[in-house]
Amino acid sequence: MSISPLRAAMVPVTRQMRAYFAPVNRVTEMPTIFDPGVCGAFPLDSPPAPWLDLGWVENFARWYGTPTDVVRSGARAMPAAQFRGPQEAGVSFDFRQWGKLQMALAGGSEHMNVLAPAAGSSTPEPSGGMPAPGVAVLAGSTANELVFGAGVANAFPDGCLIAVDLDYQQQTGYVGAGIAAAYVSSPLAVKQDPNYVRRVTFNVGRVAQVTETTVLLEQPLPAGAPAAGASAQVIVAFVDREGGSFFQEWSALFVAEEESGGRVCFYYPRLSPNSGAIGKASREGLAVIEKTLSAMSLRASFLAMPYSDPNDGQSVLCYRSYFPAAMAAVY
Repeated sequence: MSISPLRAAMVPVTRQMRAYFAPVNRVTEMPTIFDPGVCGAFPLDSPPAPWLDLGWVENFARWYGTPTDVVRSGARAMPAAQFRGPQEAGVSFDFRQWGKLQMALAGGSEHMNVLAPAAGSSTPEPSGGMPAPGVAVLAGSTANELVFGAGVANAFPDGCLIAVDLDYQQQTGYVGAGIAAAYVSSPLAVKQDPNYVRRVTFNVGRVAQVTETTVLLEQPLPAGAPAAGASAQVIVAFVDREGGSFFQEWSALFVAEEESGGRVCFYYPRLSPNSGAIGKASREGLAVIEKTLSAMSLRASFLAMPYSDPNDGQSVLCYRSYFPAAMAAVY
C-alpha cells in the first residue's frame, strides 16, 4: 500500500512542546488573546509582547473532565437531548528551565524576589530580611535601558539581577507592574514595607552592561518602561513557598513546533496554577543526562478557567489550532 506524499504531510511531527505565557488583567479578568487568524506565523524565538517564552517543556499532558449527560423522555426513557455538566479541564508538564516565571508557575502562589540585604542587617527572614534601599529610576528610562545617574556602577554591578517597581504606598488590591504579583488585603499584612512590591514583582531583569549613568538589560522589562517614581533593587535569589492565599492567573500558549511543516497550538485564555492537582507526586523531577548526572525539572499543573468567546458567547476552556503544512491534504 502506498501513501500519497500529500497525505504524509498531514501528520504533525514534533520533537518537543514549547510554552509561552502572558498576563491576565486581574481587575477585568481579560486574558491576552491569541488569534490564530493573525498569529499563525507566531515567531517562536521572538514572541510578540506580552507573550513570554518559557522554553521547552516535557511530559505535556492535557485533561478534560467535563461530563456529558442526556435528557431522556418517553416511556422508554430514550435520549432526547445532550447537555454538558460542570466544566473542568487542565494541563500539566515539566519545565526543564529554571527562572522566576517557571518557579512562580510551578509554585502557584506569591513568588518572592530575595532582595540584597542592607549593610549590617541582623534580622534573618526565610524570604529575605531588611534590604538595601532602592535606587530611584530617572526620567528617560526605557524597558531596555535604565537611567540612574552618576555612581550607578557602585549599586548595580555587571550581571546582577534587579527588580524595578514602585514603592508600596499602603494600597490594597493587586500589586506589581504589568503582571499582578500578589494581592494585599491590608497594609498591616505586609508590615507597611515600602519594598514589598519589589519583593514580589515580575518586573525583573539582568544587567548586561553598566555605563556612566545607565544600565543596559539583557532582556526588556516585562512591564515596559518603568513608571515615574519607580526604584530598583538588586536580587540575590528567587524563593517560592508551599502555601499562600494568592492564586495566579495567566494566558498560555503551547506550540508543537513543526518538523514536517504542520504546527499544532493549544491556547488557554485563563490558566491558574494548581499544584494540588499533582497530588502527592514530587514537585520536582530528575531527568537523566547520563548516568549519575541529572537535570532537575520543575513540575507544574494548572486548572483551566472559563473564557466567554466573543464570537458566540460560548464558555471555552481551551482552543486547539492546527496550521497545515504547505500542500497538505485537507482531509
